[in-house]
Amino acid sequence: MAAREDFRTLTGQEKAAILMLAIGEEHAAKLFSLMDDEEIKEISQNMSSLGTVSSSIIERLFIDFAEQISSTGSLVGSFESTERFLAKVLSKDRVGGIMDEIRGPAGRTMWDKLGNVNEAVLANYLKNEYPQTVAVVMSKIKPDHAARVLGQLPEGFAMEVIMRMLRMEAVNKDILDDVEKTLRNEFMSNLARTQRRDAHEMMAEIFNNLDRNAEQRFLTALEERNRSAAERIKSLMFTFEDLSKLDSMAVQVVLRNVDKTKLPTALKGASEGIRDMFFSNMSERAAKILREEITSMGPVRLRDVDEAQGHIVQLAKELAAKGEIVMADSKGDDELVY
Repeated sequence: MAAREDFRTLTGQEKAAILMLAIGEEHAAKLFSLMDDEEIKEISQNMSSLGTVSSSIIERLFIDFAEQISSTGSLVGSFESTERFLAKVLSKDRVGGIMDEIRGPAGRTMWDKLGNVNEAVLANYLKNEYPQTVAVVMSKIKPDHAARVLGQLPEGFAMEVIMRMLRMEAVNKDILDDVEKTLRNEFMSNLARTQRRDAHEMMAEIFNNLDRNAEQRFLTALEERNRSAAERIKSLMFTFEDLSKLDSMAVQVVLRNVDKTKLPTALKGASEGIRDMFFSNMSERAAKILREEITSMGPVRLRDVDEAQGHIVQLAKELAAKGEIVMADSKGDDELVY
């Protein structure tokens, strides 16, 4: 069989066959495991009829392959695409476990991941564990995070954990492995599942970013088609007026981080209650200057007010996500850390 010397005459199937042969059996086997029987059959047939392929052809093929991969604009990585990819090569249970851990808090090790879990959430889980187990966890996470978690535990239980930590010697590796396995299987997997946002939560966030007229228009239309969905979305929405549920410390954190050019416009269209809340958390001089600025502004377009208020709401959500403030839900029933 004649040697292949002209790259331009190769078909797509032949290029795939050459590539599979060139990368070696180990790597080719991994790629084959992702293909169905028809794809494997087609590539195999081309492999069997290739004959001799010159080194220049192989080099050109790899260069061409690398250029196409590096220039593509359609490669998208997401939870969904990753889950579909894994489902082709792993069992359903393994895929579920891996994806649950990926969706959970970031971190290379279990202890890194725990360090990114809100202290109230972690304390709520640990308060039902044995004090010795909690002592092991407290000894493995960073001291500042451990301090915040201890502060969230019932006082008597926290003292028991402290006493166990004081008496604790080097932890047996088997015990440490058991604790880590339990945390991964029970806590992290449950946490990942509870963190998955449903469609109503997603729509509530979108509606929060609409101007008032569009928001009201869409909600009214949705109420006519699906009243329960509309009510659910409204209950999840966090508006500028909901900032009134922040405590003084949280308001002061917002004030330290807010874009000062947007605050007067946002308060221009706010209720007296919201204005007073912000003023009362400022120095007397700063509050007086802000009042005068609001008064001197004259009429302001509603669209500008909505944009400024939306900026502050988004800032508050970002601060809550970092754990710097605590926000209440729109019903005010419970405190939620977003």
